[in-house]
Amino acid sequence: VQLQASGGGLVQSGGSLKLSCAASGLSLDYYAIAWFRQAPGKEREGVSCISSRDGPTSYAEFVKGRFTIPRDKAKNTVDLQMNSLKPEDTAVYSCAVLNSCEKPRRTILGGQGTLVTVSS
Repeated sequence: VQLQASGGGLVQSGGSLKLSCAASGLSLDYYAIAWFRQAPGKEREGVSCISSRDGPTSYAEFVKGRFTIPRDKAKNTVDLQMNSLKPEDTAVYSCAVLNSCEKPRRTILGGQGTLVTVSS
């Protein structure tokens, strides 16, 4: 089973980008999926989480109103739609399969990240 984040790239401030979290050998619909990011020199931080079976979603304060976390069941992906991007959103974004979006959280499966660079 592998988890892979994709869709990163260079975008101007105010622009949009969509990241995808895909899994082989695992149906993501049955799991809570979280997006994280880590900027250079900073700790990894949680960005958003969607509970299993289209349950509740949660967002970090710094992305509320700008990012959404939709599931694409046909493609077996969990996306991160990022709008109104800011230079401070620059980071490596990664996704993970969790036991739950609620604490205590436990990572079941992690994957490689994808770099998002927002220019000013």
